[in-house]
Amino acid sequence: MDKVERLISIIMILLKKEVVSTKEFSQLFNVSKRTILRDMETLSLSNIPIYSVNGVKGGYGIIDEYKVDKRLLSSSDLQNILTALGGLEQILLTEEVERTIKKIEAMVSPLSLNRSIQLSFYDWEGRSEILETLKTCHESILKKRLVSFDYTDKDGAVTNRMVEPYELHFSESSWYLKGFCLHRQGSRTFKLSRIDHITMDERAFHPRDDWSEQGHEASYLPQLVTIKAWISPSIKDQIIERYGRRSIEDHSSGFLLATIYVPQNRRGFQLLASFGTHLKVVEPKTYVEDFRNYLYQMMENYS
Repeated sequence: MDKVERLISIIMILLKKEVVSTKEFSQLFNVSKRTILRDMETLSLSNIPIYSVNGVKGGYGIIDEYKVDKRLLSSSDLQNILTALGGLEQILLTEEVERTIKKIEAMVSPLSLNRSIQLSFYDWEGRSEILETLKTCHESILKKRLVSFDYTDKDGAVTNRMVEPYELHFSESSWYLKGFCLHRQGSRTFKLSRIDHITMDERAFHPRDDWSEQGHEASYLPQLVTIKAWISPSIKDQIIERYGRRSIEDHSSGFLLATIYVPQNRRGFQLLASFGTHLKVVEPKTYVEDFRNYLYQMMENYS
């Protein structure tokens, strides 16, 4: 954290709390007490009305007349922000996110920090590797610098790309980078787990005027196909979570008929295969045949 960010964080904390000790600030920002003293001098010279309190419970505060009226955001509003940030922290653990959480927590009463909603994500080992790529992409977007990397497509072909990075997107369990590929001269979406040897180039780029239109057209979503399948009651909850209750019809046979949509590619086959014997695709017939061939190919690996 640089000095400017630390000073802003100190102000945010003092706007909420009455008095904060030098030791608390030192531990929070991982700097020496002497550094905190210099920070307080800097704030005072910048006409921020800082005052000091001596004694065991002493520290620093901001005069009440300077504090922001926080009635615009209720305690419930701040709790909702913290819940959302808590989920983001698990998939994008950066110092920037941690600092933001600290700032928001400083605005909430300690008595109301017992959150009623908790978010949890699987902590996969590969996430730490993706995080390094993610950080490079994010920094390049902020600095408007080109990125170069090797990209492996779904068939295993590797190409080197030079890209103007514009946007990071998280979908279900995967991160994607949207940008303008200079090699292909068009908007492209890259899955971060397929990116290797990424580097931020020294060259900057000027954002394209028509990027917003091109960016929406360059969707990472595959073409979907609607299918009908018999499902057992044991996976009903999983189908409801993904497609909603209206996707399921009860049947006298004890099974349920589900109308769902899946990617019209191997990802769709993999999703359906994950349900094992609890799901049987019945329509459309052409998709049934393609899915059957996919399952036969799987079986050949074990024959």
